[in-house]
Amino acid sequence: MRIARRIEHVPPYLFAEIDRKKAEVQARGVEVISLGIGDPDQPTPEHIVKTLQAEAAVPAHHRYPAYEGSPEYRRAVATYYKKRFGVDLDPEREVTALIGSKEGIGHIFLAFVDPGDYTLIPDPGYPVYRTGTIFAGGIPHLMPLRAENGFFPDLGAVDPEAARKARLMFLNYPNNPTGAVAGPAQLQKAVDFCRERGIVLCHDAAYLEFTYDGYRQPSLLEIDGSMEVGLEFGSLSKPYNMTGWRIAYAVGNADAVSALRIIKTNLDSGQFTAIERAAVAALEGSQEPVEGMRNLYKERRDLVIDALRKVGLQVDPPAGSFYVWAPVPPGRTSTEFATRLLEETGVLVVPGVGYGEAGEGYFRISLTIDTSRLREAMARVVERFKV
Repeated sequence: MRIARRIEHVPPYLFAEIDRKKAEVQARGVEVISLGIGDPDQPTPEHIVKTLQAEAAVPAHHRYPAYEGSPEYRRAVATYYKKRFGVDLDPEREVTALIGSKEGIGHIFLAFVDPGDYTLIPDPGYPVYRTGTIFAGGIPHLMPLRAENGFFPDLGAVDPEAARKARLMFLNYPNNPTGAVAGPAQLQKAVDFCRERGIVLCHDAAYLEFTYDGYRQPSLLEIDGSMEVGLEFGSLSKPYNMTGWRIAYAVGNADAVSALRIIKTNLDSGQFTAIERAAVAALEGSQEPVEGMRNLYKERRDLVIDALRKVGLQVDPPAGSFYVWAPVPPGRTSTEFATRLLEETGVLVVPGVGYGEAGEGYFRISLTIDTSRLREAMARVVERFKV
């Protein structure tokens, strides 16, 4: 059997490899505490669950759903953007539903990237930016995220030829895996860069609701000129603990939304309407559960930072996301450090190199684990591990 060459160029999916390593250690009798994948541990708010239960019983919802999402859901997203960011969106032309933001991010490359085209993607970054480029026949051009630049790409250092051939740029703030945030001035530079070159600027905003210490991450669409080139991917997975529900949206430039819809109508059939109605309840209902999650993650963040500092690691509290991005001790690679930590303490973290070459020298801890288990994991690290 011969598989397509595009498959041969795709590296193993990061978290599949993490699960394999975890299983190996568990087989040796080690009780593993995984701080790997970022999957919220808290339940979906009750009013959202009850809405789904009621809407699932409506016979009309059992038919094929609308490809672009129900009008009610698209209107709810537009209303959320108006209230939250002061951004006006046309729900008919500038909003489309997604079956999780990962689906939309993967598909957008098919809408804009032809074989040989370039994409500008962050390194370290969500692995789908790179694989989505490869599936479309494009060439990923990496933009390193360095601590000295606030983990924002140095746009002045982008190779001019790659920029000329680029069709898409991806940003992601609050950032996975670094936890960095991006202010209006930084986002404005990206918008201007893309407008000058006719590049579609995609913003993965999955962690938009999770910022701390008084900081508020702006939406890309608040930035002047962003509607000319911008497309923002939002998700209900993280703020409402709905990862398994697979409901998200893309908003922004009408032509970009239209192009994405063409791909979607040929490759999927839209999300179950009952889930979309539950998503409306999430967006239009009380936002106290989101504030509660924000406070919980801040508490967990501070717990982790304190423990890492006790073992001699110099790490600053991240301003966003629900991850801690920490440097490995000098003289070790991120994989060596993560392996040693797993074998000596039973605590699983993600080596930074798994997110790209520029992630080498760091590791990522996810805060999406019960606080008592997180405290136990950090106690193990403090007790058994010294830098």
